[in-house]
Amino acid sequence: MAAKPPVPPFTRESATEKVRLAEDAWNTRDPERVALAYTPDSRWRNRGEFVNGREEIVAFLTRKWTREQDYRLIKELWAFDGNRIAVRFAYECHDDSGNWYRSYGNENWEFDDEGLMRVRLASINDLPIKEQNRKYHWPLGPRPTTHPTLTDLGL
Repeated sequence: MAAKPPVPPFTRESATEKVRLAEDAWNTRDPERVALAYTPDSRWRNRGEFVNGREEIVAFLTRKWTREQDYRLIKELWAFDGNRIAVRFAYECHDDSGNWYRSYGNENWEFDDEGLMRVRLASINDLPIKEQNRKYHWPLGPRPTTHPTLTDLGL
């Protein structure tokens, strides 16, 4: 299995890089690509759903991005130690009826020695928003480096 740098133990710089790489991958909304950052036997808790292994990750993300349209995500490093990283995040999307949401959450990540994530624990809350209250307006795909961070946006 190929390594996925940066690898643990993390420094502030490498943990920040790992968080941005994850954000960029999720903003592609490509389940197959995203799943490659996880161990084949990765375990997730996402809200109240439990996901095990890459095949289930791909199925989960396919369902997610079918429901959550025009998805845009920002992640920010919260803490790190050894092979673990904690992040906070917020994403915006709309459903098939055009109702917009901003979802806020925290994730705890644990990595193997090759830099693949083996555990992802996510707690997420959804807030309905009006379209005019959106804060994420970049074209679909990775967030431009000039776009404000969560902290910059006051989120």
